[in-house]
Amino acid sequence: MISIKKISERIARVILTFSGSVTSLTILLIIIFLFKEGLGLFNSPSVEKGYSLCVHSSNNIERLSPQQIKKIFDQEITLWSEVNSSKTDNDEIFPFRFDEIFSLYSEEEFGEDYALLPEKLGEVIAQNPGIIAYLPEQYIPEENPDIKIMPVETIDILNFFGGKDWLPTATPSPQFGVLPLILGTLLVSIFAILIALPLGLGVAIYMSELANERIRKLLKPAIELLAGIPSVVYGFFGLVVLVPLIQKSFNLPVGETAFAGSIVLAIMALPTIITIAEDAMRGTPRAMREASLALGATRWQTVYRVIVPYASSGIMAAVVLGIGRAVGETMAVLMVTGNAAVMPTSLFQAIRTIPATIAAELGEAPAGGAHYQSLFMLGCILFVITIIISASAEFISKQQNNKGL
Repeated sequence: MISIKKISERIARVILTFSGSVTSLTILLIIIFLFKEGLGLFNSPSVEKGYSLCVHSSNNIERLSPQQIKKIFDQEITLWSEVNSSKTDNDEIFPFRFDEIFSLYSEEEFGEDYALLPEKLGEVIAQNPGIIAYLPEQYIPEENPDIKIMPVETIDILNFFGGKDWLPTATPSPQFGVLPLILGTLLVSIFAILIALPLGLGVAIYMSELANERIRKLLKPAIELLAGIPSVVYGFFGLVVLVPLIQKSFNLPVGETAFAGSIVLAIMALPTIITIAEDAMRGTPRAMREASLALGATRWQTVYRVIVPYASSGIMAAVVLGIGRAVGETMAVLMVTGNAAVMPTSLFQAIRTIPATIAAELGEAPAGGAHYQSLFMLGCILFVITIIISASAEFISKQQNNKGL
């Protein structure tokens, strides 16, 4: 007869197996959904959906990149010879947006229900050989010999990862250059860890090896309490205290900089690094400490030659979790870094990170559109960065463990 103990063990095993399977399946489905939505970006047109670019039929231009379209409509490129090598003359480009037609004709000339609007658009294009018109597809004149519709390309993966402009709502051609966001995220995260890691390890060593039991019992709950403070509170602290201080100290026009974000992230990462590193160091066997001291080593030599190498795996785990906190942080960074999607050249300039971009823009992006898909693609990039950091830390930890003490 099966005992009650064995039945309870089987039930517990089934429950744990089911729980693990459901958790793993949920994570897998989330990853699949994330990449499915994100990769759909590269099937989206480079011009806003429902619109087309039209030129005069005499213009032999065959294609324009999204960057060239942006510069044309921003009037940074003014001559067709700058984008068409076959043109040797100095024909000027005449960028034309759809709403400009209403300043050229009266309301009566468009006819009832704007029935004559396509015809009027055709007249404008026919009269301007250098024109490039950004028009809704429903109003483009049909079978007009003076009009050539430019072919619309899909968003290029190289332009996405190598582009320097993040303007997802720009017209007629949104710019999805993610390079400033990646560099901004890495800049803030790396400097945050460079600040937090030595401070965190120093506090962990003090609490583990130097502080008496009374002080340790006071410090440990206080430090762990810092980890429970909402990130928006850290953001308010940075905005009210750090940002004005940095602005005055370095004589900057604004204090919302990458440096402010690094300091706030370093403060947020400290509790995680200190707690995990201190627990790892306290896990060092007492016999190893005593053996080191018995051989004539000083307390400091014991710390950095015995305790720290033995606890290296736990310390690396603390570093990984600290970096993960820094890379994935949203609200605090959004509040203190200036939120400017520009190429970072200094710690003392405004930047924007990937999580901040997702938080700031996802609510405004139309579901299923290129902007919406680009934000999911940013989530994919963030996921890959986290995986790379975790894998690197695991590799380094194994290398250290194989070396021994």
